[in-house]
Amino acid sequence: MGDSNVDLGKCFEIINNLVTDAGRLIAQNNETRQEFECKSGDIDLVTQTDKDVEKLLMDGIRQQFPDHKFIGEEESSGDSGVNKLTDAPTWIIDPVDGTMNFVHAFPHSCISVGLKVNKVTEIGIVYNPILEQRFTARRGQGAYYNGRRVQVSGQKELGKALVTSEFGTTRDRNKMKLVNENFGIMAEHVHGLRALGSAALNMCMVALGAADANYEFGIHAWDVCAGDLIVREAGGVVVDPSGGKFDIMSRRVLAASSPQLAHEISLLLIQCYPQPRDD
Repeated sequence: MGDSNVDLGKCFEIINNLVTDAGRLIAQNNETRQEFECKSGDIDLVTQTDKDVEKLLMDGIRQQFPDHKFIGEEESSGDSGVNKLTDAPTWIIDPVDGTMNFVHAFPHSCISVGLKVNKVTEIGIVYNPILEQRFTARRGQGAYYNGRRVQVSGQKELGKALVTSEFGTTRDRNKMKLVNENFGIMAEHVHGLRALGSAALNMCMVALGAADANYEFGIHAWDVCAGDLIVREAGGVVVDPSGGKFDIMSRRVLAASSPQLAHEISLLLIQCYPQPRDD
């Protein structure tokens, strides 16, 4: 499995422990509303906790695996940080997914970490330390929620499906119009629509069988790397929202409990093709 030089068992053990430690930083800071700054003028927020969590994770990984690369949301990746995915072992990290929730002390944010080797995702962990929700997967070994094996619902009918998505972090009028048009289309066809504020946890809700599909335009690799593996290991499908092959760098994702449901949603969505860093 993967690069023979990479001990995936050790990687999984190390990152599980680091995520637990990092989770304490989030949990203790979620008790009060947090100070924040805007990264890109709209409502793309960053807190000191984002930076502290990313540093803890990266420092811990570097200590054990000094040659590994990183793709991360914040800017502390230094010389080992990359923008393009290569065959090198690469950790793709979102230190706090759901920062808007976090700054409001709304208990629905998480750490999301994926490990790719030879461009294949081998490990995925999504951890909400506030509610103690831990989703884990290793390629070919199934998906787990707090140590219990989970599976997607298998729902095939859109009219019976609970679907998640997000408003996104932009306040650009044209992009918001498209988001709202898609919400309107979905609301007419689905059983229920939810926007809970965390792309990674939305993916995990599909894996858990709690939601039946999740789509979003404008996400980044670090939002969905772990969730993609977790959904697929739970028996779900992850595709491009047009119905084609999923590209983790495309900023587009559609996860579903069945190929039939993914296809039905892909036919309804108005498509959007975000630029690489077009927030």
